Amino acid sequence: MARVKGAMATRKRRKKVLKLAKGYFGSKSRHFKMAKQAVMKSGNYAYIGRKLKKRDFRRLWITRISAACKANGVNYSTFMNGLKKAGVTLNRKMLSEIAISDPAAFTALVEQAKAAK
Repeated sequence: MARVKGAMATRKRRKKVLKLAKGYFGSKSRHFKMAKQAVMKSGNYAYIGRKLKKRDFRRLWITRISAACKANGVNYSTFMNGLKKAGVTLNRKMLSEIAISDPAAFTALVEQAKAAK
């Protein structure tokens, strides 16, 4: 059987990595070895960033809800506990949107949470 050389596969692999490294500074976008390291590192950062994004948004929603609660004379933890006891199953994202766009509805939710306490 004829010997098969790996030139096509090697070229394809290198082109793929260099394409991912496009726009990187200096040798990182031109030399395969450095590009490979940079792409691996950026992949790790992207993976971690996807987890951090969820964390950051949750913090933002909680901050918004807390500010709206303080405006209605109740703290965040009491409000959330009251909602849970009242059987209101709105998530933090929706609660923060309500707090921004419809303060009257949020005040009604606060009253409902106070009553369930």
